Order: sequence, then C-alpha cells, then structure tokens
Amino acid sequence: MTRVKAIGIGIGLFLMLLSCDGNRVFDEYQSISGGWAKEDTIKFTLPDLDSIQPYRLFINLRNDNSYPYSNLFLITKMQFPKGKIITDTLEYEMAAPDGQWLGTGFTTIKESKLIYKDPVLFSEQGVYTIAIEHAMRQQGEAEGIENLPGITDIGFRIEYVTNH
Repeated sequence: MTRVKAIGIGIGLFLMLLSCDGNRVFDEYQSISGGWAKEDTIKFTLPDLDSIQPYRLFINLRNDNSYPYSNLFLITKMQFPKGKIITDTLEYEMAAPDGQWLGTGFTTIKESKLIYKDPVLFSEQGVYTIAIEHAMRQQGEAEGIENLPGITDIGFRIEYVTNH
C-alpha cells in the first residue's frame, strides 16, 4: 500500500469516528481520586435544551480492576428549573457472572454507558441539574460504604433521540 493511500484510509477512519458521535448534546466527566466517598455528590449543570426535542440520558462510569463489586447502586436527583426534584434509585450490572467487566476499553480502565432515562423532554425552560451519589452497602449492613474504591470518573451524557 502506498503512503498516500494509507494516509487517506487513516483520514477516512478518523472522520468516521467523528461522525459516529453526531447524537451528542452534552458529555461531561468528573474525576474521582482515592475512591468515591459516600458523602460526595457529583453534580452536572445541563445546558439549555430544546423543550420539544426528546433526549436520551446516560450515566457514564469509568472503573478500574480495584472495583470490588459486580453491580453498582446509585441515587440520582434531577432538579427542574422551578424546584421540582425527581429522585431515582438505580442498580447497574458492572460485571458478567464470570467476573469480566461489562464496560468497554482496551486497558484496565473500563467505561460503562448506563441508560438513565429514555426518552426525556425538558419541558420547563431554565437550568436543570443532575446529582449522583453512590448507594453501595455491604450485604447485610445498613450503613453505606464510606469510600467506594475503583470508580475513577463519573460522567453524564445527553443524546438526541433519532429514528435510526
């Protein structure tokens, strides 16, 4: 293969990768270092969104091999511009029964794109905020885990709903 042809193929692949993310509206991460403390609430302030456009909402998590569980419990709070708050308790599988991580990635860090709400309309004009905290407990214990190891980043993503 000639050098020019190889460069052309490389540019084509790069452009294909860029076009694959055309549904992204918002995609932000916050890093966690030294474990996710149970009192640490991760907050995202959402951009102005079209009130008639439906969206898909995702919680994105990155974990490494020190995450000791096969699942993850989260508490989310969506605060509307006029003050209303919707609270959800969510459970996500993080590993298969054989222990393999369900996330994607080529290194020891795996990324999981977890569906949060689909579809959603942001019918109130103004600022929406999303708050996420972990709700992990040891089996049989009432108190939450003080410091959850292995979660390296928490993200929030909004995508357009398309008919594809």
